Amino acid sequence: MTKISTIGIAGTGLIGAGWAARALHRGLDVIAYDVSPAAEAKLKAAIKTAWPSLDALRGKSKKKGKLSFTTDLAVMASKAEFIHEAAPEREELKIKLFRDLDAIAGPDVVLSSSSSGFLPSRLQSGCTRHPERVVIGHPFNPVYLLPLVELVPGDKTNAAALDRADAYFQQVGMQVLRLKKEIDGYICDRLQEALWREALHLLNKDIGTTGDIDDSIVYSAGMRWAFMGSFLTYHVGGGPGGMRDFIKQFDPTLELPWTDLKFPKWNDALEKRLIEGTDKQAAGRSVAQIEAKRNAILVDMMKLFKKHKIGAGLVLEREEKAKKRKPARKAAKKNSARK
Repeated sequence: MTKISTIGIAGTGLIGAGWAARALHRGLDVIAYDVSPAAEAKLKAAIKTAWPSLDALRGKSKKKGKLSFTTDLAVMASKAEFIHEAAPEREELKIKLFRDLDAIAGPDVVLSSSSSGFLPSRLQSGCTRHPERVVIGHPFNPVYLLPLVELVPGDKTNAAALDRADAYFQQVGMQVLRLKKEIDGYICDRLQEALWREALHLLNKDIGTTGDIDDSIVYSAGMRWAFMGSFLTYHVGGGPGGMRDFIKQFDPTLELPWTDLKFPKWNDALEKRLIEGTDKQAAGRSVAQIEAKRNAILVDMMKLFKKHKIGAGLVLEREEKAKKRKPARKAAKKNSARK
């Protein structure tokens, strides 16, 4: 499958900038589109922030891609070989944007939405030329470091578009999770939403502070989740008998009063606890300072996971092996040409 050399990005906020940094560090050219001329400066600042973490994770980029910016959608869509939609999370806005992209982009150009939960069938509903090339490519913040992307088909999406998207995402160092069919919120955000709701219930009932509730994850389950997930964790929790014994030991009907999954009714006291609690956790640090620390930890974790050949470290290892194969192939071609 042909490698992508130029990508387009529609929307240059947090997610769009993350895609741009990831692609540029791997030598791909990026044409970024945004309706605001002021967005270009913010985009460049966001890429500058991401760059040291990418260098720390992958080594310094030998060939940085070229970044260009435009306020004309047609300029971007007519030149890009793959397009990321990263506009604000408003469905009607995205539907219109996909309709406009579909009218301009070449027929083989995949149109990928970075939406956190919208159905791709809805987003492709306004496309009259090639709705079959519309997919969801949902990443996770920071996009330039975290490797997972949820690839979700709509009713009209065809297998060829999914395959092209899969190949491109692997090209830029992603771990592709292909959903069998579409669902609101996809997989990871549905899991995150469940935890968020339960955490808000605990906060609303004043069981603990925001820091207490976060610590319950940071110092226990979160450490396992980083490389095992829920199902494998519970399989191990069953002892030698695995999941079979786990089910015998713990209530498989989930009738124990251990969850309040319905969202608590929003109230002033809950909002106050939430804001004051997280302000206290920040301890005077700016968001930029917290992000920098987060990025340093994520880089170290991924390198550690690579050492142990597990989780996100396997993605890093796969990409590094691919980088090493390139010079070998070039050398082989040169030797062949001399003969």
